[in-house]
Amino acid sequence: MARNKSGRRLTADNIKQFEVNEETTLLQFLFKSLPNLSKSEVKSMLKYKHVAIKGSAVTQFDIPLYPGDVVDINFGRSFYKFNNPQVKVLFEDQWFVVIEKASGLLSVANDSSREKNAFHIIRDYVRHDNPEANLYVCHRLDQFTSGILIFAKDEALMNEMRANWDFYVKERRYMCVTENIPARPEDTIESLLTQNEHLRVHSTNDETVGRLAITHYKVVQTRGRYALIDVEIFTGKKNQIRVHMSEMGCPIAGDIKYGAETNPVRRLMLHNYRLSFIHPITGEMMRFTLSTPSVFRKLTQPDK
Repeated sequence: MARNKSGRRLTADNIKQFEVNEETTLLQFLFKSLPNLSKSEVKSMLKYKHVAIKGSAVTQFDIPLYPGDVVDINFGRSFYKFNNPQVKVLFEDQWFVVIEKASGLLSVANDSSREKNAFHIIRDYVRHDNPEANLYVCHRLDQFTSGILIFAKDEALMNEMRANWDFYVKERRYMCVTENIPARPEDTIESLLTQNEHLRVHSTNDETVGRLAITHYKVVQTRGRYALIDVEIFTGKKNQIRVHMSEMGCPIAGDIKYGAETNPVRRLMLHNYRLSFIHPITGEMMRFTLSTPSVFRKLTQPDK
């Protein structure tokens, strides 16, 4: 069984409450309340956040305690609340972690940033309770696209997901705001995509280098030159939505790389709001849905 940094075996939460009956300090109270543990074990439990007061983990040994105070001790694992402004954990089991990634955060490391990415943040998260845990990337989102990401905790499971992506993943939907309004309120775009030497993706007629990309869109609402568009992709090619919107004459707002002229909210206005996949182990259909960023709707809300 895995162990955390304090050397304690990791299990589920096993929290017991101890009431203070006399004025004392925290460490002295712990020594007295846990007579079956050595002093070094007690100190390790305090150091590695197995002790909480009023719902918050504490590590300071000389906190004063008074009669009526209650100390929580987690004998199973440390008290830990994940809190990161760029990442929200939507789901976790022994096989997967599913998160919401903010716009601006890399999915994985690149040459300029090795640590400020979703993979690194979530790897640290899963290693908090199990320092030997590994994490594997099932797919990616562009740095400035917000939305849902899946990570696997097992390499074989990641390989299974990647090799059979179209079988397991049943729905991927996005909201975007485009400059200009599509001529058709709803349509499906199909093209072969390839990438040039400048890493810019574009459509091609060359079947030897292009890979099929299929994008369905529907206009939700419009205001001025901007349109809020609901997009579903049936293939997961790099920059697929950005390229198809741009080549239609409706680049995504904020997407300077693919021809946008404006950046009204200082971000790429592309958001993966729904992802559904079959859990390879349990067979359960996993469905995740996020709210559309309020700035998307506000910018395109028709005047009354």
